Amino acid sequence: MWRSTLRVAMPLNLSYIPIGLACGILLHAAGFNTFLTGLVSLLVFSGGGQFLIATMLTINSPLLSIVLMLFFLELRYALLSSSLSPYLKGQSNRFLFIFAVSLNDENYAINYLKFATDKKWTVREALAVEHYSLLFWATSNVIGSLIGSALKIDLSVVHFALTSLFLYMIVMQLKSHLTVLICLVSAVLAAFFMIVTKSTLGLVIATIVASLIGFGLEELLQKKMPNSHWLRRMHSPGSKKSAVEHSDAN
Repeated sequence: MWRSTLRVAMPLNLSYIPIGLACGILLHAAGFNTFLTGLVSLLVFSGGGQFLIATMLTINSPLLSIVLMLFFLELRYALLSSSLSPYLKGQSNRFLFIFAVSLNDENYAINYLKFATDKKWTVREALAVEHYSLLFWATSNVIGSLIGSALKIDLSVVHFALTSLFLYMIVMQLKSHLTVLICLVSAVLAAFFMIVTKSTLGLVIATIVASLIGFGLEELLQKKMPNSHWLRRMHSPGSKKSAVEHSDAN
């Protein structure tokens, strides 16, 4: 059983190694020793969350701002876990707690697909996938921290790497014209509230306000103008090129 489950989780486990090493190096550069790096990888178990912690620590953000930003960033797991709840009926509270603390985006995708397509997939196998991914992630983080302790890393490089990472994460979320608009609104709000509050707490306020604006606009457009261009999905040049090549082939 464990071999077949490991085989299912292995592509995810291997993909965690390079980014886990990078995360461990950046956390060490932000002030975490190897023990704390391993601890935060077990307790948080979120690449985006851990990179966020490293980012905010390097700019000397207050602890309250870091906790609030992390809370809102990880709030999506409430939605992810709710979609798995039908497959976890009858499990004890202890099992559900263990399952919840080792859930993340990637192992959720694997387990949801397996539950939906494989009637023989069990909750024990799903939990094993989570634990395998957690093991590889935490180990990669610790090794990255050890590498970071042996290297002297300029914080300006860390700032550049983290900024690039979050820009990439933003670009990957640009699926409609409305998301582009909300990104611009959130950037303006972030600058405004950081000036007003004179701290990174302004980022938390800007995140909440921009999210509410985006949610309200999307609901309004879907009800009043469902064919609005703001709701149209964006297509990458690559997808257009593939479509043209496909039509030419036909």
